[in-house]
Amino acid sequence: MHGPGSPGWLLVALCAATGAYCLLRMRSGVEEQRRTAGGEALMGFGMAAMAVPAAVLAPPRWAWAAYAAVFGAAAVRALWAARGSAGHLHHLMGAFAMVYMAAVMAGGAHSGVPVLTGVLLLYFTAYVLWTGTRLVPVAAAGPAGGIRAPGWGDRLELAHACRLSMGIAMLAMLLTV
Repeated sequence: MHGPGSPGWLLVALCAATGAYCLLRMRSGVEEQRRTAGGEALMGFGMAAMAVPAAVLAPPRWAWAAYAAVFGAAAVRALWAARGSAGHLHHLMGAFAMVYMAAVMAGGAHSGVPVLTGVLLLYFTAYVLWTGTRLVPVAAAGPAGGIRAPGWGDRLELAHACRLSMGIAMLAMLLTV
């Protein structure tokens, strides 16, 4: 993306760390959490790659087309998964936003369609605010009603924190389009 170097590197670090944690979440015992974590890991690492400051590494034009293709496939997968649950609609919006930003960058322009950018900014602002309200730790009930310590893949408050950080990162990236 196009922006100052230091904030760009902080964005890269945030997205890469979030992607790495999402990989850890893929070890969950719950299949739906594993699937969700896999999509979020792809998003985190893709956002990290796209956020590398252009002054350091200006990717060739074909790289933006590759990003658009990868996230286009992720959008199709999210659309297919959204048939069964509304939770996948956010993944669809995230993948669409990534395709949009990649298309803008592939075109060599530094500004997208203002109305579409504005709609995406509004959506991700609302998502960040909503996700921030969900950062209350949740205790998992074990057998016989006892409390057990959840594994790394099942810590819902950490999953919410990851989603919050990716939403904030998406807002920062959209502001540079």
